[in-house]
Amino acid sequence: MDHFELRNGVLHAEDVPIPVIAAAVGTPVYVYSRATLTRHARVFREGLALLPRTHIAFAVKSNPNLAVLRLLAREGFGADVVSGGELERALAAGMPAEGIVFSGVGKTAAEMLRGLEAGIGQFNLESEEEGVELAQLAAAHGLTARAALRVNPDVDAGTHGKISTGKAENKFGVPYDRAAGIYGRLAALPGVQMRGLAVHIGSQLASLDPLEAAFTRMGVLLREVRAQGDAVTHMDLGGGVGVPYKAGEVFPAPADYGAMIARVTADWDVTLMFEPGRVITGNSGVLVTQVVRVKPGVTCPFVIVDAAMNDLARPALYDAWHDFLAVEPNGAKMLANIVGPICESSDTFAMAREIDAVGPGDLAVFRTAGAYGATMANTYNSRALVPEVMVDGARWAVVAERIAPAAILSAERVPEWLE
Repeated sequence: MDHFELRNGVLHAEDVPIPVIAAAVGTPVYVYSRATLTRHARVFREGLALLPRTHIAFAVKSNPNLAVLRLLAREGFGADVVSGGELERALAAGMPAEGIVFSGVGKTAAEMLRGLEAGIGQFNLESEEEGVELAQLAAAHGLTARAALRVNPDVDAGTHGKISTGKAENKFGVPYDRAAGIYGRLAALPGVQMRGLAVHIGSQLASLDPLEAAFTRMGVLLREVRAQGDAVTHMDLGGGVGVPYKAGEVFPAPADYGAMIARVTADWDVTLMFEPGRVITGNSGVLVTQVVRVKPGVTCPFVIVDAAMNDLARPALYDAWHDFLAVEPNGAKMLANIVGPICESSDTFAMAREIDAVGPGDLAVFRTAGAYGATMANTYNSRALVPEVMVDGARWAVVAERIAPAAILSAERVPEWLE
């Protein structure tokens, strides 16, 4: 459920007509619903109610907007970060340092030191080499790093290849059959407190079966690590539960996810950690765009919109589907290709799709754009960086300004020898 619906023939975000925002801010623009974000955060947490000890760390990469993070901080969420920049955003949003988990395969020494000095709750180590470096860094500064070892369970998530992270050939984690030995060696080092294991097999999972397979393997590893005399008090089970992008799609509910985990982990006696992202923010946002013109095509017309692959990269990267709806539909339909203005054939949102009939000047939205939307935006073709708006009932606010090409240009310098 979300809070984008037609009222008197006009699409609203909660109680605000989309055309009101478009007229004031311009297009393209991302629009987020506070009510939807809050509801999804609470439904996810309630889905874990069967579990005795949990910690939820929102995957900041899915939507790092400061207002979004502040809202989730107020809902009791921590943060899963993968860069120094995301760490600073989480702290700026008021997320307690002890609730922050630092993941990612390429943490630099400077990023790890910043996390240590901030007192973050956990580093998820991606290799033995990273663990040794972190231990040495912490010991040199008289600090102790709390850490978990990320394990690659070699389980196929059954999702798109570019968002699969748990197969043996993926770059994430240490091999399953070497994990216990690595854990034991790291646990013996001064400067690091090994407290758990971590796993994350991919994103946008449509079935709980791969997750259950991965978690079952992790339970076996947990017992092996404990049998060798090492403590395990935390198990980070990552994220990955998908959301519907097409009308009619059905994905696992948080309650079913929680019930499966309760069954698999019944005898683990640990704090279970989670890193949801898309499942919280995906359907909380839309990308509002305006039709520039309709161009005749060989088989069907091209609907050219002012949003482009630099604003919403997922279709170009993953051939991802986003429902395209008119803001003021008239009931008519058309078969069309939806494309943006960028000089790339990959700047295509849909081909030969049945959509609401639209014409030049009409407003439309790409649905389910609250995750991996604005966060992946760029300025290719010297386009402006897309703005973001949050709606709360009948009020709304710009939560990220449009960054114009002139502002981007002002940060560049021509060297003296080219003057």
